[in-house]
Amino acid sequence: MHQEVNPPESPPGASTDGVVWLRPEYQGRQGELVTLAAGARLVGVSAAAVSNWQNRYPETFPRLALLTGPPHKRTKWVVTVELVGFARDQRTRERDRSGPRSPQRPGAEIAAEQTAHYEEVLRTLTEREDRQAKALARTRAAKRAADQKLARARARLAAEVDAVARLGTQRDHRTMTTEEECRP
Repeated sequence: MHQEVNPPESPPGASTDGVVWLRPEYQGRQGELVTLAAGARLVGVSAAAVSNWQNRYPETFPRLALLTGPPHKRTKWVVTVELVGFARDQRTRERDRSGPRSPQRPGAEIAAEQTAHYEEVLRTLTEREDRQAKALARTRAAKRAADQKLARARARLAAEVDAVARLGTQRDHRTMTTEEECRP
């Protein structure tokens, strides 16, 4: 979407054509005005940055000089020199904020706090390791006991199965002997 570089001419106070002068002193000096979108490109920032500036700094942001277009979607125009100056001030302010906001703490103080912190972490982990080692020892002892009980249970089961098998063999032998005696 391409915007006009120069705002349209309009008679003083006319608004029927979608042109509203907010700073009538710039009528006839439209070449000194720029839209917010074109101004953003001019100063090397995004249109969103200019919109943010307008909302965050309403007292210091350049006053709008002209509105064009339909009422529901106005194109906003400002004085170019004022917008460039405001952008320069913003960039200076950003550079000033890039440094430390409060005095930095001495490196020895930071290192001492980190040392204390990691000593506490190490103490906590060592306690956890000891608790887990004891739990592991209990688990291994319980496992050995269960293995022993399983071995005894298997031995009893094997003995029972052998006993039943022997009884079945004897019973089968007796049954066969009895059948042989009963046959003619």
